[in-house]
Amino acid sequence: MKKISLLSAILAVMLLLGACSSGGDVGGNAQEGEVIKWKLGHLADENHIWHKTATEFANLVKEKSEGQIEITLYPNNSLGGETDTINAIQAGTADLVVSGETLQNWAPKAALMATPYAFKNLEHVKTVVEGEIGDEIEEEIKEKAQLTSLYYHTRAPRNLTSSEPIKSPEDLEGFSMRVPNVPLFLDAWEAAGAKPQVMDFNEVFTGIQQGVIDGQENPVDLIQSGGLYEVQDYVNKTEHVYSWIYILVGNKQLESLTDEQREAVFEAAQEAQAFGEKLYDEEIGAIENELKEEGMEFVEVDQDAFREAMTPAIQSSLSEEQFELYERILGSE
Repeated sequence: MKKISLLSAILAVMLLLGACSSGGDVGGNAQEGEVIKWKLGHLADENHIWHKTATEFANLVKEKSEGQIEITLYPNNSLGGETDTINAIQAGTADLVVSGETLQNWAPKAALMATPYAFKNLEHVKTVVEGEIGDEIEEEIKEKAQLTSLYYHTRAPRNLTSSEPIKSPEDLEGFSMRVPNVPLFLDAWEAAGAKPQVMDFNEVFTGIQQGVIDGQENPVDLIQSGGLYEVQDYVNKTEHVYSWIYILVGNKQLESLTDEQREAVFEAAQEAQAFGEKLYDEEIGAIENELKEEGMEFVEVDQDAFREAMTPAIQSSLSEEQFELYERILGSE
């Protein structure tokens, strides 16, 4: 009898510990007095705007939930790449992610978050993300990827980095480059004359260093946080993508909260949105100057030539539904 009692006690402790694991009682109701521990993964380093804003968000959530929700941050892809983290959220072993156009692998409309030369500038991006089109994209992500957006960051335009200046598509002959896991990017850069390949961002530095790839494309903040100024000399101002990125939580994780806890999360997200916008305004210009100080040269390119080279591939790679959304974006400014 004593052995049975001891076994029962051990099982009770294991169940109690399990209730406090990532996501709490995922898909059910949060238990009164339970500390819910969430994991948030992203690809940038600790000095990046996303991480600083996520830190503020985590602090606000803890404060507003009176300590009932604790969020631990995992930068530098330490939970895995975006796709890995999204899969982990759906499996219940992670809870939040910073993600953008990669979401098109679940929700096709998310491809329009970073379609080359669809957006003219950041104000155009804000008009779309905060309007009807943005609502449609968020709803499809919620339905098909099982993720709910909490707040978003606008992103500096994506530019091509290289060890030799690239001013036109003709300069891309034989140029091997990394792109994220976005089929549209593969099609667009191949049409422009490059040799694109999918690679996780945390492999890019070594890939360039070892000559596996000749370059990559990203906003200046990720060029800096990835230390690419150590292995690349030029930022070629293709400005081919203006876009945004979401901070998302799993639907089940969100649904497991009480009404008061959900309200705390959404209030914190709204304040984090404003915090992130202020950081962006303060830091992006400074980052460009820092990259120049590190020796990178910013090269003016023939953007019209890149747009002309990429547009047919972009249009042919979009589904009928995506193309309709693409045309609405082009006419939405």
